[in-house]
Amino acid sequence: MGQKVNPHGLRVGVIKDWDSKWYAEGEFSDYLVEDHEIRKYLKKKLYSAGVSKIEVERTSDRVRVIIHTAKPGVIIGKGGA
Repeated sequence: MGQKVNPHGLRVGVIKDWDSKWYAEGEFSDYLVEDHEIRKYLKKKLYSAGVSKIEVERTSDRVRVIIHTAKPGVIIGKGGA
């Protein structure tokens, strides 16, 4: 009998990508908690928009949040950006 492996974990880095893209030497736990809070807040506020994925990218001075949604008009408005 072979060992069971999580298919998502097996594919991350090959055909799927990580939901968080950043590197932190000493602030790892702080960034991890911040990412979780950002995702929790956005999923709660944008529930009606059909959010499927939230990506968080960090550089040394900026945080970029990318939201994948089924209804972008709910988030940005019907008039557009």
